[in-house]
Amino acid sequence: MSANILIVEDEKSIRDMLRMALEKDGHIVHDAGTAGIARSLMSSVSMHLALVDWMLPGGSGLEFVRSLRKDPHYRNLPVIMVTAKTEEHDITAGLDAGADDYITKPFSPRELQSRIKALLRRSQDFQIDSIITLGPLELDSSGHRLKAHGSKVPMGHTEFKLISFLIKNPDRVYSRGQLLDHVWGSGTFIEDRTVDVHILRLRKCLKPFLADGMLETVRGAGYRLVSNPGS
Repeated sequence: MSANILIVEDEKSIRDMLRMALEKDGHIVHDAGTAGIARSLMSSVSMHLALVDWMLPGGSGLEFVRSLRKDPHYRNLPVIMVTAKTEEHDITAGLDAGADDYITKPFSPRELQSRIKALLRRSQDFQIDSIITLGPLELDSSGHRLKAHGSKVPMGHTEFKLISFLIKNPDRVYSRGQLLDHVWGSGTFIEDRTVDVHILRLRKCLKPFLADGMLETVRGAGYRLVSNPGS
């Protein structure tokens, strides 16, 4: 699976190391030392995935990722944050900004390649999905929109990924660990309670539109999105 991969990293030695590992795996690599250069590259090359460093000259990787998620052209671009930060609140901040995965320095090329393959595989599946309906919910994956009873439901990138997975797999209970694997990707070093945080946020997004409790907590088991609540 060959892909155009963008590296946004201000340290040349790290860019060179990443380039070597990714080209060895058959990918075409484009690298940038600043967000501005990255944007210029993206205007001329269709990227399939981006590796973004947390700290960048003149801004942060988080700001760059947020700008991508606001742009319809890059809203669904798979993004992996690359950083030395390991605290849970930092990881959560990266995911909240719109990153799909998170890898901390130092890391092995094999681990990075595994993360990239998983994200590219999921992103291809994501793009080909048509509009899916479940009860009053209507999911448009390519347009990155969710409607409830015909009204658009505003939500963050991670919450959208979470509801996308659940709406495609209704009435099945998923544990926190399973949701981490399916939504964030296996090998992501995030604690289970992070799932609870995003489930709570998703419920807050849905609450003004749904009064029928479609998103259920199954005590001792996990969560599920039910197609016929109350039945």
